[in-house]
Amino acid sequence: MNLFDFSLRLNGYPLDKAKIELAHIQQKNDNDYKAFIDDKLKTIVEYHLKHNTFYKSLAPHANSKSWSSIPVMTKKDLQQPLHERLSNGFTTKNVYVNKTSGSSGDPFIFAKDKFSHALTWAVIQNRFGWYGLDFNTSQQARFYGIPLDKKGYYKERFKDKLSKRYRFSVFDLSDEAFNSHLQKFKSTSFEYINGYTSSIVQFAKFLERQSICLTTICPTLSACVVTSEMLFDKDKKLMEQQFGVPVINEYGASELDLIAFQNTNNDWQLNSETLYVEILDENDVILPYGEEGRIVITSLYNKAHPFIRYDIGDIGVISKKSTLKTPLLKTLIGRTNDIAILPSGKKAAGLTFYYITKSIIEDDGNVKEFVIEQLEPHLFKVIYVSLTTLSEEKKNTITQEMERYLENGLTIRFEKQHTLKRSKSGKLKQFTSHVTSNS
Repeated sequence: MNLFDFSLRLNGYPLDKAKIELAHIQQKNDNDYKAFIDDKLKTIVEYHLKHNTFYKSLAPHANSKSWSSIPVMTKKDLQQPLHERLSNGFTTKNVYVNKTSGSSGDPFIFAKDKFSHALTWAVIQNRFGWYGLDFNTSQQARFYGIPLDKKGYYKERFKDKLSKRYRFSVFDLSDEAFNSHLQKFKSTSFEYINGYTSSIVQFAKFLERQSICLTTICPTLSACVVTSEMLFDKDKKLMEQQFGVPVINEYGASELDLIAFQNTNNDWQLNSETLYVEILDENDVILPYGEEGRIVITSLYNKAHPFIRYDIGDIGVISKKSTLKTPLLKTLIGRTNDIAILPSGKKAAGLTFYYITKSIIEDDGNVKEFVIEQLEPHLFKVIYVSLTTLSEEKKNTITQEMERYLENGLTIRFEKQHTLKRSKSGKLKQFTSHVTSNS
């Protein structure tokens, strides 16, 4: 029995209808696609202007025939009671309800109507299918967080059972835990790994220390899908070497859908079937392909709750190779709240610091993990987990490289810890700035 599909249908999500709709969209040729997108954008705006009091108050001057009149929504706009944001005819009893992770600093509760949520799963299943993976039959090794309260813990374990997956906790990344993971891989015919990038990278580093390629003990393994955190080229190469399978990069947001998924040509293909993705500048002007800006997304099918020109809080670039039907995400630079404001007033993507430090700090394998915090415009703290304390020589090299790439006068402090603090969901935030533009 296809337990995963069955559980969705049992809870009222029309998965069969969603799969038919998705197939219908994908059959459209490039010429028909513009008409499809234009119609969906117009339809969803008009629907929410007519049926959603919250959206009507948020967009009083919106005109479905003039896209530039549609305002950009932010997470802060949505931080009010959910029942005040639902469209007419929808209640918390007849929609899918969840909460964002809060990794942007602005968590909120959201809703999707049941058809929209079924479409989300249809798209996800479609993308995993590119690699021969089936949610109903393929055994998943899942590296995710798990609730620690008894009710939440057993609920997730039950869902995992239905979904043919086994969950490895990301809250314990010790060698003892990884040895236990290894035994599970030896005794289970896992077909793919799925989960948070940083924890899977740590598992790959453990395998490297043990001189083990995972497919030698789990030959059924065929792919690894990483999500929710940045994937660096060096880490991808390490994982592919130690797992013996391709590593696939996924980018999504729980309140929307799967946003981008690495296709078999190694391009990061954006979801154009259920989402409309734009890149905007600071003045909400649409930027052409190839230029860097804010990622703003419209959910084409969600009637329960408006996500129209929704600023997700990320910065990225759409490739010049893109078409309307097959847009490609060239680069995901990071979150808008991960921008470092330097003493001179210059701004830099926070991941710049992470890239620079990563190239130096991990060369000898001493440091397992690290994060960077900006405490003041000139002051940064590198918090790391390692076998031994970093040498003064290495600390000086990191400081010099940061100044070379950015500007002089920076102070870098180093703090060794036993473990790094993760969010409740298990995600690791690689760079955090506590400096505002008014500091």
